[in-house]
Amino acid sequence: MRHRKDGYKLGRRTQHRWAMFRNLLVALFRHERITTTEAKAKAIRSAAEHMITLAKRENLHARRQVLAMVPDTEVVHRLFDTVAARFSERHGGYTRIIKAGPRPGDSAPMVLLELVDRVEVTDGKGKDKGSKKSKKADRDDEAAAGRSGRRRRRERAAAAAG
Repeated sequence: MRHRKDGYKLGRRTQHRWAMFRNLLVALFRHERITTTEAKAKAIRSAAEHMITLAKRENLHARRQVLAMVPDTEVVHRLFDTVAARFSERHGGYTRIIKAGPRPGDSAPMVLLELVDRVEVTDGKGKDKGSKKSKKADRDDEAAAGRSGRRRRRERAAAAAG
């Protein structure tokens, strides 16, 4: 029976385990999504939710409690300003664990740990794909019109010069 054997040890000493938790918390609040093992994600989930609950209080004591656990002041400012505001109407359940399959090296179960109301960030990669398709469509149209490669190059050079 596992009575009074609460928490996750993760095969580490106490100081190493808490340092790892702090690093994972900083990464989670900075990027709002991290890939880690299932055991680490389950261990850090409660700490992350507690930090968000503290950030929703918005007082000095709560800020100092969060700074004791999350040692990056930039991340703490972001947590108190943006993340706490996003979760102001929600009472718990701020994180989500999504299974990502086994890790290639040792087959450890990997997961994505993310904040629930995460804002998707796009780098404009969708526009590149669309422009490639349009170029291909232009080539198909020109080929359908019966123009050879040499003739097409001449027409492009004439258009650019004139």
